[in-house]
Amino acid sequence: MRRLLIFSDLDGTLLDHETYSYAPAVPAIEQIKARGGLLVLASSKTAAEILSLHQELDLGDTPMIVENGAASITAVAVGSQDAEYRAIRQVLQSLDAPFRGFGDMSVAEVSRQTGLDMAAAKRAKARQFSEPGLWEGDARQQSAFLAALARRGISARHGGRYLTLSFGATKADQMLLLREKYAPCFTVALGDAPNDTEMIAAADRGVIIRNDHSPSLPPLPNELQVLRTDQPGPTGWCTAMLEILCEWDQIQKGTASNG
Repeated sequence: MRRLLIFSDLDGTLLDHETYSYAPAVPAIEQIKARGGLLVLASSKTAAEILSLHQELDLGDTPMIVENGAASITAVAVGSQDAEYRAIRQVLQSLDAPFRGFGDMSVAEVSRQTGLDMAAAKRAKARQFSEPGLWEGDARQQSAFLAALARRGISARHGGRYLTLSFGATKADQMLLLREKYAPCFTVALGDAPNDTEMIAAADRGVIIRNDHSPSLPPLPNELQVLRTDQPGPTGWCTAMLEILCEWDQIQKGTASNG
């Protein structure tokens, strides 16, 4: 029997854009658990930032996808695996480029840059797999910088004002690895932003959560398998998941009757 694997972005998806509450999604979360499904939190946040929500939702040893897909780890590994981050920092030191990463900033500076309070900024600085930062040079310098990183296996992605360096894995990559780990399974991916589209497109069933704070996402390769919500945030999340769970129940009944 296939297992349900639900992969969800956080801000603007499972969490309300303004309040960061997931309360409207609770009925669907409970139904996922009742069916033995796993809810995998997938975010650009660090593991330290996600951990409290992971524990509050009582997700146990279910992995979480962190730092925009740079890795997937369980709660017990939070803070204990940082070899990739240290490798990135060593490369940065050798290049001496006009790039100012979180590792170069104090907690107070990260707080000022991001608008996070001091406690949240400290968790955002607890990098394990990737390094966001500000580019302070010109375009010619940046091209040379990106080429030097690529020769060392490090990729860079622009997101808002930050350039984030990692060894190249994405949310979709981590989802596919977890799909192999828990096979056979049925995957659902939910998100609201461009950095979620690869994950949504790779899932058996995708959900694009309405986001009134950014342009609508274009049609995806698997658009026929994508549900686009009329409601934003956790309210849309809950409605979409309850609909998909009803479909799942029908599939399971059909499988049982054919067996």
